Amino acid sequence: QQVALALEEDLGAGDITAALIPAEHGAQAEVITREIATICGQAWVDEVFRQVDARIRVEWCVNDGEQALADQTVLRIKGKARALLSAERCALNFLQTLSATATASQHYARQVAHTHVKVLDTRKTIPGWRLAQKYAVRCGGCDNHRMGLYDAYLIKENHILACGSIAQAVAEARAKQPGKRVEVEVESMDELNQAITCGADIVMLDNFSLDAMREAVRLAKHASHELKLEVSGNVDESTLVAIAETGVDYISMGALTKNIRAIDLSMRFVDKRHD
Repeated sequence: QQVALALEEDLGAGDITAALIPAEHGAQAEVITREIATICGQAWVDEVFRQVDARIRVEWCVNDGEQALADQTVLRIKGKARALLSAERCALNFLQTLSATATASQHYARQVAHTHVKVLDTRKTIPGWRLAQKYAVRCGGCDNHRMGLYDAYLIKENHILACGSIAQAVAEARAKQPGKRVEVEVESMDELNQAITCGADIVMLDNFSLDAMREAVRLAKHASHELKLEVSGNVDESTLVAIAETGVDYISMGALTKNIRAIDLSMRFVDKRHD
């Protein structure tokens, strides 16, 4: 569906420039990356070429989750020249964006590899690309938070105010959806203690100092139930490692999906005519 929408947006009534090329002309092309990148997006790229012309043959040189070096060939394509050119931009758009997410994810995952923390994505994704970007996050070595508003509770300040208290919000969540994970965002040690007492599965520490995070880790270890701690807010490259080393379980970063820069890719013909 994503590919069909992208092609409809780009092709419209037809690629008038590609139509300048005789229909019988074939070509071979390579897609190269101009920079180091963690590749992601094979399924989307394959689907672009399939929908444009199912006869196109695609050979991948680098698989999803693998790192490509600058000027390395990522894939080779063979088919009718018109079809290759008509598919080019949509295919590269998917590949450059999903590889950007995977590359950013790998960068952050490597920084905290010496700890047990899991770096999580958020819902700050490109509209319509939620599944794709969350897949790319995993290709890069990070992990997924909840998929959407439907698969886990995340009780924040406004929810607490509307429900009346942390205890009431958690109790309502347990009553309405007993099988769903319940996470509570807290902004103070007092709220942390309330969340622990209420039996939250995960507590999100919002804008806690490093010392407060360490104290929260100590309290979590003495909780009467298994409790995970997540850190959110003011997490960037300069703070990530220090936060991970406090002993928290998760760090969520919107930067994995929203602060990305597309990977520089290029498709070039290597043989403009073939049978």
